[in-house]
Amino acid sequence: MSLVGHLIQVTGPIARMRTVAPVGVLEHVLVGHDRLAAEVISIDHDRATVQIYEETVGLRPGEPVHGTGHPLSVVVGPGLIGQTFDGIQRPLEVVREAQGIYLRRGAAAGLPPRRWRFTPALAVGDVVGPGAVLGSVPETPLVTNRVLVPPTLRGTLVRLAPEGDLDDTDEVACVRDAAGAMHVITLLQRWPVRRARPFRERLEPDRPLITGQRVLDTFFPIVRGGSAALPGPFGAGKTVLQHSLAKWSDAQVIVYVGCGERGNEMAQVLEEFPALVDPRSGRPLMERTILVANTSNMPVAAREASVYTGITMAEYYRDQGYHVALMADSTSRWAEALREIAGRLEEMPAEEGYPAYLPSRLAAFYERAGRVTTLAGDEGSVSVIGAVSPPGGDFTEPVTQHTQRFTRAFWALERELASARHYPAVSWKGSYSFYADNVAAWWRAESGLDWLALRRRAADVLEQDARLEQMVRLVGADALPDRQRWVIDVAALIKEGVLRQNALHEIDAFCSPAKQVRLLSLFVELHDEGASLLELGVPLMQIRERLDRGRLTRLKESVANDAPELIDEVWHETRRELASLRRQAEEQAKGAAA
Repeated sequence: MSLVGHLIQVTGPIARMRTVAPVGVLEHVLVGHDRLAAEVISIDHDRATVQIYEETVGLRPGEPVHGTGHPLSVVVGPGLIGQTFDGIQRPLEVVREAQGIYLRRGAAAGLPPRRWRFTPALAVGDVVGPGAVLGSVPETPLVTNRVLVPPTLRGTLVRLAPEGDLDDTDEVACVRDAAGAMHVITLLQRWPVRRARPFRERLEPDRPLITGQRVLDTFFPIVRGGSAALPGPFGAGKTVLQHSLAKWSDAQVIVYVGCGERGNEMAQVLEEFPALVDPRSGRPLMERTILVANTSNMPVAAREASVYTGITMAEYYRDQGYHVALMADSTSRWAEALREIAGRLEEMPAEEGYPAYLPSRLAAFYERAGRVTTLAGDEGSVSVIGAVSPPGGDFTEPVTQHTQRFTRAFWALERELASARHYPAVSWKGSYSFYADNVAAWWRAESGLDWLALRRRAADVLEQDARLEQMVRLVGADALPDRQRWVIDVAALIKEGVLRQNALHEIDAFCSPAKQVRLLSLFVELHDEGASLLELGVPLMQIRERLDRGRLTRLKESVANDAPELIDEVWHETRRELASLRRQAEEQAKGAAA
């Protein structure tokens, strides 16, 4: 660490310094006597501009700036799982124990020191390449941390630690490269947050990320390694839905980034997550979760860095062969941080005051999602789900519009649905997914049914219902012909029996793929059977009398996920009831013809 300059101006989170030694753009520097974390963002001859990730009150011109010689980076290695970090990866629990409940300026805290049981996977003399697995340590009962060769290193193993306990900074291995230089590898490594970690190959997105939420998996699916936007107004349930996704999705590691949210809401997250139980293992959910907390009252520049901190840690576990889901709540607050910093830098504003590079920053973030072959030859993925909080629920504002360009699933939340206590409040009219064709083969193999055709037919019923909605408001449902009233009836059953889901119900909180397909098939076939009866002249009232609507809509709560065949039994009983109407109609038709 060396002196690289002195401050000459401080404007909120932005400071300018006169350099006295070479310094690079994006270099991590420490500002002032308190050594506040900062990053160089521009250089002009002997002047440099830095953005500071901590509170700048009290900084004065003339204070020193020290360079670290490396870009803003995060520490990766065992010990990340179960931790809560701020936007620049300071573990908040460690800082609290050292300093109290208030985060002081210049607080420098690393991961809590621990000893890990290391088991080697190679031998001295082996030739290793980037991403090779040197060995493993049991990070938690749910996650085994694989110690990797850094992505830029290739050579021969000269030394390798035997099986036993190691500290974070102990030597795990020593590699001699082709030039003869020796490289020591420890359990903890560093990686720049703004540079994506390399991989061998990007794979086709053909495996869905199962969320357990019917409206998402059935109608608007996301793939492993995919990206989704979750826009919605205040109170529409974005945070609760992201909590459900974190708990129930089949991702192996969860990274939750609370980016600029209200302090009381983030405090609720920090209280609830440690109490959640992983439904698949029965272990605490935090044993496969990393939290990044950067609330709206924290320094604005750190909010801008928090999403990069989160996705870099997610990529680290992807490179170990894990499937990771990253939840960012919310990217609107992150974009607002960009806007504030751009204003301090006196940059030319674009739409609604956001900087002109907002689209490229959003693209760079969402492009780091993907399902890949790692450098070690394993398969891993990072799925990114970004919540968007458009002011007033206006989806035409810039952050929502640009996010929509770079994500292939769009889960729009409606205030009207939330007000009607319809949760998840995902709009079946304003949402979409471009992943349906990619995952159709998986659903067919999993269920044995044509999931894509069922989904299209159900969506067609909902679309017809939406077109009839205005007409019903004008003339009333009773003025419509039976065929159109039957569409409205079935659409109501789909909304209640499929799209609506109780996150607090013991059974309904999660819905397995097999159960989802059978529920969808039941209502689609019911629609077709009823339409056929109406064509034979059976009055709609008689069809309604033969249906137990309450039983049909309660199947989501009464049928366990491991017994989806019970749904088929209910449908067979319902179809027998409707078959009697068909026989009566056919007999009446024969009598009339005679």
